[in-house]
Amino acid sequence: MALEKWNFDLVHSHTGFSVRHLMISKVTGHFKVWSGTLETDEANPSASHLEVEIDAASIDTREPQRDEHLRSADFLDVAHYPKITFKSTNVTKTGEDRFNVTGILTIRGVGREVVLDTEYAGRQKDPWGGERSGFSAKTTIDRKDFGLTFNMPLEGGGVMVGDKVNINLEIEAVKA
Repeated sequence: MALEKWNFDLVHSHTGFSVRHLMISKVTGHFKVWSGTLETDEANPSASHLEVEIDAASIDTREPQRDEHLRSADFLDVAHYPKITFKSTNVTKTGEDRFNVTGILTIRGVGREVVLDTEYAGRQKDPWGGERSGFSAKTTIDRKDFGLTFNMPLEGGGVMVGDKVNINLEIEAVKA
């Protein structure tokens, strides 16, 4: 097989995250506005490529006041860094339907290498004559590595916001 181009089906895809709040629970959220390109080669996975661009201001944790704070200079600083990007540099098959997608994640102008642990869910013909494919991917980053250092100490010990951010992606793509 040769390189195949795919378009993201944004209605059936999700860019989500979670982070500890007050050391005892997790706040979850997602980004409403994002786009990207995906090219895959099943016979030669290392030739595959992924690029994603996220509108940082589209962050949504279902709490408008918190979302405004996350958009501020304390966190994402969307006025100066409106985009979060990911560009793959390598794709390695690690199992029958598993891949490591290595790339550069850039948040607040800081780029760091991350590895997306990715599951390929397969291909399927859709009722409209198209072909679709699905992927689930996850990684964990330390937000401080990207300049996201704001925090508040808690009276009983610990901090308000955890350092580890779990990133979860559910992707459905339509063959171009």
